[in-house]
Amino acid sequence: MRALAGVSLAVREGEFFGLLGPNGAGKTTLINVIAGLVRPDSGHARVMGADVAREYRRARRLLGVVPQELVFDPFFTVRETLRLQAGYYGLRRNDAWIDEVMHHLDLTAKADANMRSLSGGMKRRVLVAQALVHKPPVIVLDEPTAGVDVELRQGLWQFVRRLNRDGHSIVLTTHYLEEAEAHCQRIAMLKDGRIAALDTTRNLLGSFSGLEVRLHLDRDGLPAGLPGRVLAADGTQFRLRLANPADLEAALARLREAGVTIREMEVHPPDLEEVFLRLTGRPS
Repeated sequence: MRALAGVSLAVREGEFFGLLGPNGAGKTTLINVIAGLVRPDSGHARVMGADVAREYRRARRLLGVVPQELVFDPFFTVRETLRLQAGYYGLRRNDAWIDEVMHHLDLTAKADANMRSLSGGMKRRVLVAQALVHKPPVIVLDEPTAGVDVELRQGLWQFVRRLNRDGHSIVLTTHYLEEAEAHCQRIAMLKDGRIAALDTTRNLLGSFSGLEVRLHLDRDGLPAGLPGRVLAADGTQFRLRLANPADLEAALARLREAGVTIREMEVHPPDLEEVFLRLTGRPS
């Protein structure tokens, strides 16, 4: 079985790009190919023109990867860890940028704390800082907010959005689909190692123009001739799937004709989770 097959895509310079897919779809394998950790049987990958196999050193300098796994050295403090990471890239006297990164990731108070004493969320912040310590123009975030509290998540996204505004290309994988919907300009969805969809976030959402309508009525049962499909019914509460917004007015008109009173109504346009489930057939 192939982990990836026929995947071809290009992330534009300065783009915020989402790479989504269920577990086992090939996301992490693709990231490992880009990072030079896995060599593909065929094809090639480039980071800003640098081939990850033939020009590994240059490609790696251009790339910062936040891995999914919590990998750390327990014998160093946070500051020592970041200085050591900077040294891998030949950077000396980089403390001003290290201080700035720690500040934005709320790590300043933990600068002299040993890595093994940190919580899981704090260790993940350090992983993000390590990926940014050499100021790479391309940043890959593999599940960056997994196990992270809400406050840090908000601060992290503010910092990442700022990096993107400053021209950094961001590639994001996440199981929090609302994050991808909020931040990514384009999204590729993987399924079984292949691209199931690749388009702008707006176009992907627009490709599923249906609505879900939740109704609380004054009686049991729906009148005949109501457009759409009933997803669920519980006494006087109903969930309907309508093919398009025009059907909403037709449904309301039919309810009025039947003398039905609407006590409550919620209209939910399609979100990225719905698109994801339809294209991949599996939860994230």
